[in-house]
Amino acid sequence: MPDPTPAERALRAVADSVADSRARRPEDATDRTIPVAATVLLLRDGDAGLEVLMIERPDRGSFAGAWVFPGGKLEDDDRMGSDDVEEDAARRAGVRETREETGLAIDPAVFETLSVWDPPPGIALRIRTWFFLAPAPAGELVLSPGEAVAAQWARPADLLERHGRGELTLYPPTWVTLHGLAAHPDAASVRGAARLAGVQHFETVARRGAEGPVLLWHGDDDWDPDAAASGSRHRLEIGALPWRYSRTGGAGLTAG
Repeated sequence: MPDPTPAERALRAVADSVADSRARRPEDATDRTIPVAATVLLLRDGDAGLEVLMIERPDRGSFAGAWVFPGGKLEDDDRMGSDDVEEDAARRAGVRETREETGLAIDPAVFETLSVWDPPPGIALRIRTWFFLAPAPAGELVLSPGEAVAAQWARPADLLERHGRGELTLYPPTWVTLHGLAAHPDAASVRGAARLAGVQHFETVARRGAEGPVLLWHGDDDWDPDAAASGSRHRLEIGALPWRYSRTGGAGLTAG
């Protein structure tokens, strides 16, 4: 039997996490005992429209072989003290990690906070991650060999299509973020929509559906089993390629 591809390993890891997850509690989204990370979407306008910088992780570690936005976990030097605001510390980490991984220097003053993602509670590896937008800075792209094996500026829709064909590995937060970007013609449109929507909070609940794992967020009837049914959906079905995202109403880069 051939070894599983990075995409197959990623899907298996997400599917296995569904069995380990538990119901959410109000304090899960602000749990200070779990690691925090930051990731940065560097945007530019290419000849064919909006492009975002993606880097490919080495074939090892938690995100082995996946294509991701630059970023990583907060370190002690990113924090200014015990009462430091987590979002501010994440901004500093985003600047540092982007410089370390790509050689590109960013002014944190140009950051736009897009979202914060909290994984399903109960799984073995939980990392709360802040997503920031920034315009592509000037400078030469120089990858850190231990952090990235390749990089490319790509149109979000092209990345989603390649993922749907099984040609590259994406994790759900990256996929959903690219889905939102794909609706916009240029970087200015993305930044305007992000300012209008405000910071989006993705407090994830994992379920097993008829066709495999389903990830749910606030606004989906099944996210809160005690809520009255309204036919509302905010979910990503990842049991088979291509993944299917559904969102009715609400705010964000896209609402559906």
